[in-house]
Amino acid sequence: MIPVQAYFVVSAILFIIGVIGAITRRNAIVVFMSIEMMLNAVNLTLIAASSYLHSIDGVMFVFFVMTVAAAEAAVGLAIFLMMYRKKDTIKLDEFNLLKG
Repeated sequence: MIPVQAYFVVSAILFIIGVIGAITRRNAIVVFMSIEMMLNAVNLTLIAASSYLHSIDGVMFVFFVMTVAAAEAAVGLAIFLMMYRKKDTIKLDEFNLLKG
């Protein structure tokens, strides 16, 4: 049996990798994947805590987070397509169309 602390450690490592990827990278797709990694780390934490506490509440939150992640993926893909059509690149440094 794997202890619940191992799941929390793996989740923390995944979340830290996601934060570092979102802060340091300039490619929009890599930043998007880093945000998805952070959401999956939170899901892992919620599932581990729910299993440890013998509760269904964490699982319900995971379904909500997955729904938000799916909506984020659809909107993010549409934004990336529009960025590429306007500027022929998806580098965040070169994209300033939304600035006032």
